[in-house]
Amino acid sequence: MTSHSGRIRITGGQWRSRIITFPAHADLRPTPDRVRETLFNWLGQDLTGLNCLDLFAGSGALGFEAASRGAANVVMIESSSGVHRVLLENKVRLKADSIELIKMDASVFLITHTRKFDVVFLDPPYRMDILPKILSMLPPLLAEDAQIYLETQHSCDLEKNLQHWHTRRKGKAGKVNYYLLELNRDQNNHG
Repeated sequence: MTSHSGRIRITGGQWRSRIITFPAHADLRPTPDRVRETLFNWLGQDLTGLNCLDLFAGSGALGFEAASRGAANVVMIESSSGVHRVLLENKVRLKADSIELIKMDASVFLITHTRKFDVVFLDPPYRMDILPKILSMLPPLLAEDAQIYLETQHSCDLEKNLQHWHTRRKGKAGKVNYYLLELNRDQNNHG
């Protein structure tokens, strides 16, 4: 039996107010309710028909929220066996057929898969300092008007890595800096 130490509420859509659980794990920092509400306001609340990628699924808060709001497919990537197991329990409990769980390292997924995504959630463990690498690997998996949600602890560290990205929105809540980005395709067409 997996021990669950955390609970988080889905804030909108068909599973609004339903609770998902997550295990005790040093790297898990579920996106706070207020930040998720802001993010889904930015995305327009209804994700019907969109393909989403939650590249560092963790608690599953972002991926389950996207599925709850009508996303056609949500691919959730998680490398930890214990965390993956709890995500699967939540998927089964919610009967979340639109969610596909993949136990894999995020970098490996990016180089081995060719699907296109409309919305990508990037909320890696802060200690990994992997966002510059992930952002450089992401463009081949992006649909034409894809939007990327990004969460980080230090805004100044990230800003210098955003030259190929257009920041549509950004916010800060406590220690969390969050962004909604899109690829600046004009810059990327010359190479």
